[in-house]
Formats: sequence, structure tokens, C-alpha cells
Amino acid sequence: MAPQPLTVGTAGHIDHGKTALVRALTGRDTDRLAEERRRGMSIELGFASLDLGERRLSLVDVPGHERFVRTMIAGAGGIDMFLLVVAADDGPMPQTHEHLAVLRALGVEHGVVALTKIDLVDEETRQPAAVAAAELVPGAPLVEVSTETGEGLEELRRALAKAATKAESEEASRRSSLGRISRYKYERPRGADEPVLHVDRVFTVAGHGTVVTGTLWSGRLERGQRVTVLPSGREARVRSIEVHDRPLEVAESHQRVAVNLGGVERDEVERGDAIVTAAAGVEATYRLDVDLLSGAEAILAEPRVQVHLGTRDSAARVVDLGDGGAQLRLERPLLARAGDRLVVRRIAPPDTLGGGIVREASPPRHGPGWEPTPEEESGPTPPPPPTEPGPFAHRVLAALEQDGARPRGAAQLADDLGAERREVEKAFGELAAAGAVVRAKADVVYAATVYESLARLVLTLAERDGAATIASVRDTLGLSRKYAQALLEQLDAEKRLRRDGDRHLPRAQASG
Repeated sequence: MAPQPLTVGTAGHIDHGKTALVRALTGRDTDRLAEERRRGMSIELGFASLDLGERRLSLVDVPGHERFVRTMIAGAGGIDMFLLVVAADDGPMPQTHEHLAVLRALGVEHGVVALTKIDLVDEETRQPAAVAAAELVPGAPLVEVSTETGEGLEELRRALAKAATKAESEEASRRSSLGRISRYKYERPRGADEPVLHVDRVFTVAGHGTVVTGTLWSGRLERGQRVTVLPSGREARVRSIEVHDRPLEVAESHQRVAVNLGGVERDEVERGDAIVTAAAGVEATYRLDVDLLSGAEAILAEPRVQVHLGTRDSAARVVDLGDGGAQLRLERPLLARAGDRLVVRRIAPPDTLGGGIVREASPPRHGPGWEPTPEEESGPTPPPPPTEPGPFAHRVLAALEQDGARPRGAAQLADDLGAERREVEKAFGELAAAGAVVRAKADVVYAATVYESLARLVLTLAERDGAATIASVRDTLGLSRKYAQALLEQLDAEKRLRRDGDRHLPRAQASG
């Protein structure tokens, strides 16, 4: 019987050699963007096929910079194993620990730790770094490697093959038995054998149309199959399938796949969407009941968090259910079904708190002190209409209007207004719900009137030049890179621009 397809995700701090290691193992440079090559750092997800003889693994290379943790989580969703990279000249660093926290939250238990750059250090430096790296994941094999000399690469391949065999065996054992998490039994969820693909990249191929990529979380995807794009609900047909540039009639669960979709235009699907069948049971939902499997105390202490599921994320209010679980009340819909794993992060200062497993997607509102109406007992209800922002929120809005194109963050506003940071965050939420502000990034919040003025300038720039870039917006509007990037990413999310590498195109050029 052929080995099961599995996907490996890299993890580790910036400049610890993840991409160089992937290139040494696979012969493929996963930094495909000009900006990545210019800056010498990964920005987007990269993909390669790792041939281990009897087994072929899909490998997802993720960014290591703290600004791209959101992208890292999007790539980590659906992986089966990890390749944790620690540089011998640095040892474990902040993003090493945060990436490891993400892996734990997603339940990724099997993998290998690689100590890289051993050719750059002497034995006195190398040994403490090796001990510290080994202590990160007790029980995982540690392999010391150099991409320059090739030392340790064959040993690393053997270690990955053994870890893959172990991961496959334990997955088969788990599937054949019923487990119990918290006090809730998780049988195989409805639609567990149906295809579910969370999209992490979208592009067009001349003469072929829209192509999406992602890790196939479950089921089999076949050429000619009818599928649905969520959350839009648009129907599409699978024209063709590729796995690492090889055309296939059928893609199997756990494989990295590229799917050519018929019936949808490029601007009708984006990263964060899901390609599913109707029977898969995936729902677009504003509420999730979850069992918290790690970091429960830290998560329940936060009134508002960032929730990552699949390749999508949303801010959410946390309601303690008192039984090891929480209800997450989301500000934008996530695409979920029972049994899905998720990651929970603190909004500010950003940090990974822990994670959990979906107990129920689209539950009714409930929790301590909550009395359901007869309507809510009969099924899920839409989110309540936003309430009028309070007096303090109006003070925050006035401050943001005064700030104009360079709004202060929550911490600075709290200091300047003589308030607690959590009060400012609460005000941001009230104002966003009322449409009075636009939260372009966690700590870049524009007054809505200011944002629309800036948006018009950026759109005009993109139309004039054929595309806008961070540099052109920065220079034209006299902003720092942080604000220019926030504006462009928000316009991408609103589908008023479309990103193509480091360029942001007017929608008129979206299919070009």
C-alpha cells in the first residue's frame, strides 16, 4: 500500500535558514517574489515537493518575521508534521517559540528539529544551541545541518521519513477509534470524507483562468467535480488538478493541490475562502463553540482576541462557558465545521495565546447569564445590530479624526487620553461596529471619513500608474511604510484593489 500523502510545515525565527534548508532538501527556491529576493526574507508562503524515496512529502515554507505570523498560521493550517529550524549562531528566538505555540494549538505533534548554520560556529557555541533546540520539543529528533557543506542533510531526510511514518500510523489509529476531548466526544464529523480546501493563494493562468492553491484538509478532489466557493456560495467546476506541477485526475487528502476552477473569475475568490462540496458540512459562521486545548486561562482573560481557522481570521469576543470551553463571537465570518482546529492570538500586543477545537459551528448565543428567546432556541441567529458608541468611544473617534493619515495606536491613545488600553480597544470595537472607523490592521485604525479620502487617493494612484505599491503610496502620500501597507491591504480585502506580488492592481485589471 502506498504511503499516505502528508504535508510538512517549516517553523522558526527569521533568518534561521528555513528557505535555504528547503532549497537544499528539494532543489527549489520557495522565495518567488522579487521583494523576497531583494530583502532576503520570506513574505509569502512557499511550496516544494520533498522526495524521500518511497514517500513524497509536500513542504510549506512559512515566513519567520513576527509581522507575518498571520501568513505563517495560514500556511500551518492543515499540515501534518513540522520542520522546526533553529540557527546554531542564535539558538531559540521569539518567533521560534511563537511558531511552536501555533503548532501546539493546531495539534501538530510530529516532526524534526533542525539545527542550522553549524558551519558558522565553533563547538563551544554549537553545543548549548543544540541542547536548547532539543529542549523545545522533547522526544522529537534533532539533526544538525549545514546547507553550505551539506553536512547532516541525508540524516535529516531519514529523520523526516521516520517522523512521517509515525504521523501516518497515529493518524490511522486515531481515525479507527473514538477519542474524547474535554467532556465532549468527537466522532468523525458530518462530511469528514468530503473535500475541503482552504485557499491560501489565487492567481490566473493565461488561457486557463482562475487557479487556487491550498492543502486538501479532507476527502478526495476529482477533475470535473462540482464544488462551492465559500463564503460567497458561488458554484464552480474543477477543470484540472495539479500536485507539485504534476497533473492528476484525483487529489488525496493531505496533499498540496493547485485547482483550476471553471465558472469563477479571479476577483470572485480570494485567500481565506474555502473550496468545498455541499455535503462537507462547512459553514460560514459568526459564532463558534470551542473546547480550549491550550492557553485556556490566557484566552479567557482576554475580552477580545484574534481567531485563526483555515486561512481566514477574525477578531472575536470571548464568552467563558465554564466547562473548559468558550463561545467566540466573531466580527467577520469564519468557515468551520465541528472538529476543526483553531489558533487564538492576543490582538495587542500580538502574541499566540493557545488554541482549541470546534465543538459546534453556528451555535445559538449562550453562556453565563444568557437567557435564549424561543427564536434562539430553535436555531442560530444573525449577530445583533450594533449599539451606539458610548461617550469615550466618541472621544477616541475625535482623536482619530485629528490624527488624519497617521492614527495613533491603542497604547499611545490610552496614554494621551488618560485611559486603560482595554478601554481604547473596546472603543475601537464599538466604532467599527457602527461603521465610524476602519481597522486596517490590529493597531492601525482610521476614522472612516479619513480612510475614504486616503482610499480615493490610493485608487487614483493605482489607476494612473497601472498599479500601486507600498513604496509609491508611501512616497506620494508622505506616509511611513506601516500606514502605506495597511491602506493597501485593506483595499485588497475590500476587493477595491487586487494584489499581484508586490503590486496592487485596479480591479479593472484584475483579470489581465
